[in-house]
Amino acid sequence: MIREVRRSLEAAAKRNQNLKKAFYRARGLYHGVRMRIFESRAEPAAISDARRLGVNPENVLWIFSTARSGTTWLRGMLADLLAGSEVWEEPKVSQLFGNFYERAQQGQLGSTDFVMGDPTRAAWTRALRNFVLEAARASHPSMTPGRHLVVKEPGGAVGAPLLMQALPESRMILLVRDPRDVVASVLDAQKEGSWMYEAADESWRGRAISADKNVNAHVRILSNRYVRQMGNGRRAFDAHGGPKALVKYEDLRADAAGTLRRACSELGLPVDEGRIARVVAKHDWDILPEAEKGAGRFHRKATPGGWKVDLTQKQAEMIGEISAPILREFYP
Repeated sequence: MIREVRRSLEAAAKRNQNLKKAFYRARGLYHGVRMRIFESRAEPAAISDARRLGVNPENVLWIFSTARSGTTWLRGMLADLLAGSEVWEEPKVSQLFGNFYERAQQGQLGSTDFVMGDPTRAAWTRALRNFVLEAARASHPSMTPGRHLVVKEPGGAVGAPLLMQALPESRMILLVRDPRDVVASVLDAQKEGSWMYEAADESWRGRAISADKNVNAHVRILSNRYVRQMGNGRRAFDAHGGPKALVKYEDLRADAAGTLRRACSELGLPVDEGRIARVVAKHDWDILPEAEKGAGRFHRKATPGGWKVDLTQKQAEMIGEISAPILREFYP
């Protein structure tokens, strides 16, 4: 009887979009009840995590940001500050799940058939947690629970809400940089002959050349990508109940020691003044060889506000219009 009713509803749903939405909602409620029953019988997360022996989620420190925002610099300093720590360099796990989830249609999100549907969120969130911890353990077999794992995820802020929900006890840094400087840096990195261009395959180079022919259109794409990334990053940061710190790239450039000290305090990381001073000195921009700095190189300017000479007025206005909420909050 129940199967016949369900088949009738499904058939009707195909003829009526509104009824289809109602059907998805009802089915979601039904499976939501089933998931709560399932969870009550499931193995506790703490027991599951203990079996991994090596990566303690409380000692995982995520750096979420966009590309060309100073994640390499910050990651280097944090890794040196935390004795015995290891680095997970751009695993792209945030993009793997974040981009997939972001591109889902509303009808898919309400369906139990969709692998990341809202009705089964508890199940796949737990699976995501296991996936991250297992992959981190496999990538760092020498890790022990007492050591820190610094995860550098430039371009990974899009998936921050999902990962922080799956790992609520982990530490989180949201690194913010002026979107105009970010776009200017990406444009320089992608131009023909630059470090990113030379490291890319032929298909990517073709896209870079195409973008170069219509720079302003590419600027719009980069700006919208920045807003999407940082919007998700900010949402994850606001919702995260674990240790977290918001760091501005410009503050790091102005006072690296003071900014690191404040961030470590907010994250509950034990570091001493002498160690901070040594680490900042080791990673100082001025000690980099001049041959490794400049246009077209990975280390380009490190000059906040450099966009004023890098971008045209039209490009700066376009970025400003698209990223207005972020500029108002962080760069008034």
